Amino acid sequence: MPAAGQKPPPSLSLWRLPRHAMRKRMFAILERDSVRDPTAQIVHTVLIVLILANTFAAIVETVPSIGTPYRSSLHVFELASFVIFAIEYGLRLWAAPENPRFRGMPPTRARVSYAATPAAIIDLLAVMPFGLVLLLNADLRIFALFRLVRFMKLARYSPGIASLLEAIRIERHALLACLGIISAVVLLAASVMYVVEHEAQPDKFGSIPLAAWWAVVTVTTVGYGDVVPVTLAGRMVAGVTMITGLVMLALPVGIITSAFADVIRRREFVVSWGMVARVPLFAELDAAGIGEILRLLSSHTAEPGEILMRRGDVARSMFFILSGEVQIELESGPLRLGEGHFFGEMALRTGRLRSATVRALSRTQLLILEGKDFTDLLARRPEIADRIAHLEHREEAPHSLRPRGDISPEELDEADRQPPPDA
Repeated sequence: MPAAGQKPPPSLSLWRLPRHAMRKRMFAILERDSVRDPTAQIVHTVLIVLILANTFAAIVETVPSIGTPYRSSLHVFELASFVIFAIEYGLRLWAAPENPRFRGMPPTRARVSYAATPAAIIDLLAVMPFGLVLLLNADLRIFALFRLVRFMKLARYSPGIASLLEAIRIERHALLACLGIISAVVLLAASVMYVVEHEAQPDKFGSIPLAAWWAVVTVTTVGYGDVVPVTLAGRMVAGVTMITGLVMLALPVGIITSAFADVIRRREFVVSWGMVARVPLFAELDAAGIGEILRLLSSHTAEPGEILMRRGDVARSMFFILSGEVQIELESGPLRLGEGHFFGEMALRTGRLRSATVRALSRTQLLILEGKDFTDLLARRPEIADRIAHLEHREEAPHSLRPRGDISPEELDEADRQPPPDA
């Protein structure tokens, strides 16, 4: 990792790196581990534009006035897209051993594990249509539906989609419970409607499976109107089913909305596995450890001049700098920290008040670990506590600050002896 304040290595140096370093650099570019990597930003922008262009091309090709006269041009564009997406898939597969999720695995096993992930399957489906056309010599338009799968690749690049998927993952058990309840309501409504309507309309309610179509349409509040009850009892059952359907659909909507809002509140930008693995404090953790920490971290983008913590405040969290720069206002003078540094852990460990004020000097992206989660994490992962202690007590550390760490114990003692300044 480059030292604080240094720029990422230029992209041209990629081809002069050793094989392992080249693979690591390629993974950083494709996964955009560093938020300030211009090469990764360019690659991601190009891929996003290409995905959107492919989706648009697959749609307009079905319009006869466009698809017929421009078929050859669209075919060339599809060929170019196939080559780019195939190269992307191959490079992601090659760089998979650098993925923190597969840390410790042999390269072949890491690549197989990556190929089985949903994101990799979507990448593979994105290159399949043109390959099938070449093998089967079929009309390209037949595979328009498969080409639209490429739009799903945007989930990797869109913070909004990623946050929604994270919300669904968090509440998956509650959503499965809702699905079970709704299924039970549908089955019950279909059974009751079969009993009261099968004699009046045997062609529409002659069996529970036939009545289930009406139940699904009614519970989901769609109401096509192709199948309706004609008896008084059937209409009464329909009314109860409609009201029940409104209540049942509100459950999953409320669960997802609440979880999505919580994810957006906690994370102002998407935190990836690679971002966590690049933090020096977590660099040596296994995949399980990184995954555990990833669920605990929130994110925040601080604007220049924003105060992150004040001298004399109660310590409630620690911070990790992903990009940007902060300044710690010490008695001995200001001290700057940049990418890869962390601060705020000393006061959490000792239970003392903050001993310095920290403000952002530039637009700074931070990962935040709350105090309770920090304490629980140290209890479950003692190697992190050992790593913090090692970084705090390195011999070459300056008096006022340990490398990549927080304020020194001496200044904490001094801070406790002094009253906090008036806010």
